[in-house]
Amino acid sequence: MSRSSAADAPGPPAPLNGAGAVLVDAWGCLRQWTASAAELLGYPDEELGGMPARRLLLPRPPGHQRPDGGPPGLRHLWLRHRTGAAVGIWALPIPLAGGAGTLVLGLTEEQTARWSDETATGRALLTQDSWQVAVHDLDLRIRQSSPQARRAGRTPTAETDPICEVGALEREGTVGDLLHGLVTSGEPVVDAGVLLANRPGEADRYFSLTAVRLDDHAGRATGVTTSLVDVTGRFRARRRLDHLHRAARGMGSSLDLDRTAQDLVDVLVPELADLASVEIVDAVARGAEPPARAIGTDIQVRRIAVAHAFGPWPTELLQPGERLPRLVSGPALREMEAGEALITRSRAEHVELLGGTAESAGMIPADMHTGMGAVLLARGRLLGYVQVQRTRTPLGFEEEDARLFLDIVARAALSMDTARRYTREHNLAVLLQQSLLPPVTSSTPAADTAGSYLPAAGTASVGGDWFDVLPLSSLRTAFVVGDVIGHGLAATATMARVRTAVQTLSDLDLHPDELLVRVDDLMARIAEEAEHSDTVGASCLYVVYDPATGRCRLASAGHPAPAAVAPDGTVRLLDVEPGPTLGVGGMPFEVTEAELAPGSVLMMYSDGFTDYLHGRPGPGGADLLSQLAAADGHERSLREIGDRLLAPVRAATRRQDDVTLLLARTRRIRQQDTAAWQFPPEPVAVAEAREAALGQLDVWGLNALAFSTELVVSELVTNVVRHAEGPVGLRLIRDQVLVCEVTDTSNSQPRLRQARSTDEGGRGLFLVAQLTHRWGSRYGDSGKTIWTEQSIPEDTSEDDPEGGAG
Repeated sequence: MSRSSAADAPGPPAPLNGAGAVLVDAWGCLRQWTASAAELLGYPDEELGGMPARRLLLPRPPGHQRPDGGPPGLRHLWLRHRTGAAVGIWALPIPLAGGAGTLVLGLTEEQTARWSDETATGRALLTQDSWQVAVHDLDLRIRQSSPQARRAGRTPTAETDPICEVGALEREGTVGDLLHGLVTSGEPVVDAGVLLANRPGEADRYFSLTAVRLDDHAGRATGVTTSLVDVTGRFRARRRLDHLHRAARGMGSSLDLDRTAQDLVDVLVPELADLASVEIVDAVARGAEPPARAIGTDIQVRRIAVAHAFGPWPTELLQPGERLPRLVSGPALREMEAGEALITRSRAEHVELLGGTAESAGMIPADMHTGMGAVLLARGRLLGYVQVQRTRTPLGFEEEDARLFLDIVARAALSMDTARRYTREHNLAVLLQQSLLPPVTSSTPAADTAGSYLPAAGTASVGGDWFDVLPLSSLRTAFVVGDVIGHGLAATATMARVRTAVQTLSDLDLHPDELLVRVDDLMARIAEEAEHSDTVGASCLYVVYDPATGRCRLASAGHPAPAAVAPDGTVRLLDVEPGPTLGVGGMPFEVTEAELAPGSVLMMYSDGFTDYLHGRPGPGGADLLSQLAAADGHERSLREIGDRLLAPVRAATRRQDDVTLLLARTRRIRQQDTAAWQFPPEPVAVAEAREAALGQLDVWGLNALAFSTELVVSELVTNVVRHAEGPVGLRLIRDQVLVCEVTDTSNSQPRLRQARSTDEGGRGLFLVAQLTHRWGSRYGDSGKTIWTEQSIPEDTSEDDPEGGAG
């Protein structure tokens, strides 16, 4: 009587793994047993030895049904546990030879249920016909396979499993490499992608491979089982989402319509097609509102982007920039304009769809076998068309391709419409900016000028920088350069208000410092109106040049000092002390005077110019002077000088500030074209002034203006003698107009009014206004000047003994 032990012996095959065994002799007594049998019954070894087997048997307990099924050949028995409880088992009695007894093998109900489940699971997997299942040995030869796997050639008679030679998607090596690694590591292979090519002309199929190692009860590997599930639909859906994700990342990053169109064809080729092209309505490319339809109309459509998977775009096809032929409307094209994708199965069908003309045939590659087209729709309006074709890719387009195509085109249409609206706003902003700036070049008696404006990179080409050339009285000219804080339309609107104020105040002939004080007050009001007052401000340089004296007076509100190049090439910065920027308030501005030789080039600029002169911020005084000296040349025009100066600025691709440049080449009125006198403040001065003026007009050959000039001089000098004090100054200047100036020491301002019939005075200025082209007054450092301008008749220059004005 003993317990048997076989720890080192190979374990029994299923379903006997974990089975208990007892040996019953010919007299029905227990002689030997296994540890699992003793554990099952709860008896120690000394009690089991010699125990009659019948003592362990029980009738079926009340309320218990005989279990169904069980392993074949086994009987269900109820045994008495040492505690008296009933234990149900499945037993297999095996008679021994010679009547020596019986070997009884027993499994608990739980063990047999587990075995039954495992057996049923294996049988179900190998008999189902929804996906492929195969069982391999350790050499990966197939032992068993499901019906679908057998139809795919994966049978036990095959020397090797066909899928073992197929490469695994997104993993290194073949499927066979994965399975060999599984045998070694025991780590399951889960959802590995496998691509199985079908017959030519049929789409490839994608499968998901899952594999686990088969182990015996001792943990030793005995084989591998594989499962292949057809996931072509899921794979294509994921690929479609990936493609859409790439399309979303690849399109819309630019606000340039042409760039967005090129991004679209680059997304379509080669993922979806071999060739792709985008055609846009001409007006849409310029930012105009898109039409409702274009097919069957005279609306011009132009090809703007192409892509070819196998090289450059074929020369025989319609090229980028060329217009499409007029398309004849038909049911299919109308469906496409309504938002459907149109699929064609041959080149002839595609050509016929486009009208069947030679021009339409030039839009389609000769080796195309399938094509697809769709419209770019945004907010129900038509932007253009997209066409794709396949030449070397053997498969035709399917409905799934059409859905992906429409999704990508719809995304592109939104991006292109955004680019179109940006183009429209950009064009409007540029038009606004250009309308707020003076002509690029101008010519006045005081100077020739040339101005340039470059917007900061990344903005809508508008900002707060400006320049101006303003004609003043007595042939003088004001040069203005300013820079409003910020960029975009808000800065442009502020600039427009400031520029208008400067123009209006310049008509009052204010001194530069006084003008800046008035503009400073305006900027303070603008700041009060703004949501964030600390973001409102501007710098401004105001220069007044007098060609009669060659002197300029200037004042700066936080603006860089201008530079000047003399005719001999000498370069200098004018010594001006910048005051506070406009909007600070409470501080005066300093006026500086400088003399400029005739032909000098005066350079005025914004701080953005020096910031990017050499790609670095800072005042850049020395660099500025050296650049100006190198660019200047009397043989060069101001435009050429400006282009040379702005070359490094244009080369800076990431400008963060606007750049403004204003160049002025000064003139000087010849000495023989001016005449000046001083008279005492006495009545005799009127006659003397008339006589002096008439004599000078005779010298200049301007006798045609003698009568009007005599009346103007008489009236103005008479007013000074009557109402002012100090000496009377008279100056005549001859240029394209005749300027007459009368100066006194009084600060009283003359005023034109309608004289009544009973008034003794008030008619003089009215008479002056009627006889002259323009008139006005301005204050000097002490006193004021009344000035008039008269147009010189064109025929007087022929009688001019001195050749006219210089």
